[in-house]
Amino acid sequence: MNFVLLLIASIFEVGWPLGFKLSGLYPNHFAAFISLSVVSMALSGLFLYLAQRGIPISTAYIIWTGIGAIGTFAIGIAFFGDSTSLLRMFFALLILVGVVGLELLG
Repeated sequence: MNFVLLLIASIFEVGWPLGFKLSGLYPNHFAAFISLSVVSMALSGLFLYLAQRGIPISTAYIIWTGIGAIGTFAIGIAFFGDSTSLLRMFFALLILVGVVGLELLG
């Protein structure tokens, strides 16, 4: 159950940089997208808190930030035209391998 909470926290971790990006792209909806960011930050922190009660904080934090980073990376590529260079993909894969490795060992 703690890893489910950590996954939920990680999904909300993606929400706040997405809200920041959208607020810059759509200034007419700035307040709505900044609100999305603030709510995402709060929920991400809450679910991280709940998850780390049963998962070592070092493992929980690395997985939380890793999934957040990979999720944001994927959204950037899929929706915002971020680069898919071989080196960027390689280093993102290293993050993913580290996150999976920690989950398997946890």
